[in-house]
Amino acid sequence: MAKYIIKGGIRLDGKIEAESAKNAVLPLLAASVLTDEEVIIKNCPPILDVESMIRILKELGVKVRYEGKNLIVNASAMHGYTIPYSLSKEMRSSIFMLGALISRFKSAEASYPGGCDIGLRPIDLHLHGLKQMGVKVDEAGGEIVCRAERLKGGDIYFDFPSVGATENIILAGVLAEGRTVIHNAAKEPEVEDLQHFLNTMGARVSGAGTSVIVVDGVKKLHGTEYKPLFDRIEAGTYLVAAAATGGEIEISNCNAEKISALLHKLCDNTCKITVKNDIIYLRSGNGRKSFNIETLPYPGFPTDMQAQMVALAAVSDGISVIRENIFETRFKHVRELNRMGANIVVKDRVAIVSGVKQLAGAKVTAHDLRGGAALIVAGLNAAGTTVIEDVRHVERGYYMPEQKFRALGADFTRID
Repeated sequence: MAKYIIKGGIRLDGKIEAESAKNAVLPLLAASVLTDEEVIIKNCPPILDVESMIRILKELGVKVRYEGKNLIVNASAMHGYTIPYSLSKEMRSSIFMLGALISRFKSAEASYPGGCDIGLRPIDLHLHGLKQMGVKVDEAGGEIVCRAERLKGGDIYFDFPSVGATENIILAGVLAEGRTVIHNAAKEPEVEDLQHFLNTMGARVSGAGTSVIVVDGVKKLHGTEYKPLFDRIEAGTYLVAAAATGGEIEISNCNAEKISALLHKLCDNTCKITVKNDIIYLRSGNGRKSFNIETLPYPGFPTDMQAQMVALAAVSDGISVIRENIFETRFKHVRELNRMGANIVVKDRVAIVSGVKQLAGAKVTAHDLRGGAALIVAGLNAAGTTVIEDVRHVERGYYMPEQKFRALGADFTRID
């Protein structure tokens, strides 16, 4: 089992480039099966979640290959619509395939998806939307079976702006009969990116980035070549790590507007942020100040940055209050941070963080993707050596973090 060994207390300094977003690439891969023509997804990092999605596509008869960091997808020989449990359990994003498979075959079969254990993430909104489009859904024994004689558009109303459900209904709607209107749609940048991608394939999707998305079904989609948007969570993680070490870094291939909620909080923490074109420059201030955070759907503060900010709050002067509104058990990293000398108390969905000057290296375990990223942030700050075990969670969403952190001057080693 792989682990990271970090010798902390070193100020991060240097330049890196943000990767394409995991949470954009996965729905794009699902969308790529909606045409028999070749699709090229550029600058696609081979992280574990992407590799899991590729295994699903290959199981269904899709040809997928890498050329450098470009992913070439050809679904012309695709023959299957059943995702086996052995593959769907690996990650939650396998659920994106429901909308795509229903769109292509009018049938889809899958097991309930896996992913990080951060609380209940029901797929009822996904299934509700599909039912409104004429899909018959049967659930039994952890399996989901979807069938549709005709896939027709309609008005879909969500009680919560779910990113995955919004993307699934878009995928189902692009080849459906008539118009699909999604009300209370998720506004995340990754949803906008899916819209842009599909429209380059000949789809007619509009409104992404607002609460109402309109999908006018078309008869056929064609191939495309597309570069996904930057990974705002990856970029944010490196910015927070720089702040936690008193560092100074530049990250290129970014869009600062898409992470403005995070940048404002880093400024509250005394960091100086400068933006020029696609580059975000961060210089840490004198000392670190406490801050308060409440996670919310976009454009609010992203839940995927909560854990990393808890780690930063742990070494910031004063008391920070961080409320998690999206997932009910997303504080597993707190126990590990407290092992490193942090002073954090969790009450229901709120973490109360009393800052200390510096953490101490310890042996800790990554329980989920973003919690593992928080432990990296903590280890980079800590005096002494930190050993992070079970880092497969981290590598589901971060491409070669050891190389990137070493490029910023960190003493960071990965051991198999």
